[in-house]
Amino acid sequence: MWTYQNIIVEELPECVGFVYLITNKANSRMYVGKKLSKFSKTSYKMVTLKNGTKKRKKIKSKIDSDWLDYYGSSEELNKDIQSLGKESFTREILFLCANKGTMSYLEAREQFAQRVLEFPNLWYNGIIQCKIHRTHVKL
Repeated sequence: MWTYQNIIVEELPECVGFVYLITNKANSRMYVGKKLSKFSKTSYKMVTLKNGTKKRKKIKSKIDSDWLDYYGSSEELNKDIQSLGKESFTREILFLCANKGTMSYLEAREQFAQRVLEFPNLWYNGIIQCKIHRTHVKL
């Protein structure tokens, strides 16, 4: 179950993705991450042109991601979820994001602000990975 501003979220509003916080209830250890709400899917379709030749046409579509069941990419976090059970963790959406650049920026900003790499006993995060240009940030 995800929450956003203390309200249970079962369906996301229109957004590209979100930045989240997962907390272990047993030891208060946390994880900050980001998740896309939809993925791009490319499929191909054969079409016949007016002159009779066949051509492969690329069709792009968006499909829902696995955000409802997602628990982060940290191996250490996922091991604890396996051993303790999903009910031992809270999942909170911190920011809903309109674009990927903002989402990446807010995730990194939160990770640096919380100093996640300096306190491995408090945080599951083991890496901060980002490449963001100021034109990507549209808060």
